[in-house]
Amino acid sequence: MDQQAKDTQRGVMLALGAYTMWGIAPIYFKSLQHVSPLEILSHRVIWSFFFLAALIFIGKRWGKVRAVLRQPKTLLVLTATALLVGGNWLIFIWAVNNNYMLDASLGYYINPLLNVLLGMFFLGERLRPLQWLAVTLAACGVAVQLIQFGSLPVIALALACSFGLYGLLRKKVNLDAQTGLFMETCILLPLAAIYVLLIADSPTADWAANPASTNLLLMAAGIVTTLPLLCFTGAATKLKLSTLGFFQYIGPSLMFLLAITVYGESFTADKGYTFAFIWGALVLFSFDGIKGHRRAKKRIQAS
Repeated sequence: MDQQAKDTQRGVMLALGAYTMWGIAPIYFKSLQHVSPLEILSHRVIWSFFFLAALIFIGKRWGKVRAVLRQPKTLLVLTATALLVGGNWLIFIWAVNNNYMLDASLGYYINPLLNVLLGMFFLGERLRPLQWLAVTLAACGVAVQLIQFGSLPVIALALACSFGLYGLLRKKVNLDAQTGLFMETCILLPLAAIYVLLIADSPTADWAANPASTNLLLMAAGIVTTLPLLCFTGAATKLKLSTLGFFQYIGPSLMFLLAITVYGESFTADKGYTFAFIWGALVLFSFDGIKGHRRAKKRIQAS
């Protein structure tokens, strides 16, 4: 097996690891259901900061951090991305722990379709006919729920929009995922520390009174946040972006299965119609991606 094949194999394993961890993350947050979402979020920021700081220290990457601190415009964009990712994490934690995991799953199914629209509006990318059809189908799914059932999938749209805008802004910052997330946690750290130390007044806010299992689970938030990201970054360096894109449905699919098989969420008619449209859109989207990948490959071979 040549080196390229080995790299591809490693990339596939890392991508599977990243998206599987993201997909089963609700199990972790469900185990902290007795802790308030804001408290979990604060610990997620605090322990991610320490975990990432240790990794940057081991990898001797402080030079990159210092370089970012000398760029006010980059710091401004990172402040916006920090608030977006923090908001996304909070909505996700609240959704999982209040039995809206199906809505969270739907949000991450919608996300790649929303990314295409954001690329068109903000990056000047042009949509191909099948992409237009996929986006139209997704819009129909949301419209059916609004018209027939009088409700919008607010949680799903909030998750998709916050993560989509986060990805768009991060594209504008030429920064690796590890350093970028470390800077974002640095920005959120004062808010998280103030909440945990001065504001939170729940029974779990007092670490001395908590069971050791709760404290350990809260500390594990740093690993739960960072480990899949590191796997994803490793996969991204070894796989083509078009190949990596097909793994992104693993996460929401696992969430969907967990919601209806393990946590007993009801798959109601309104969700059924919306999911059917979104899944149809994703089939078209994936088919178009395969066609585009093959055309690009033929052009490279021809040249």
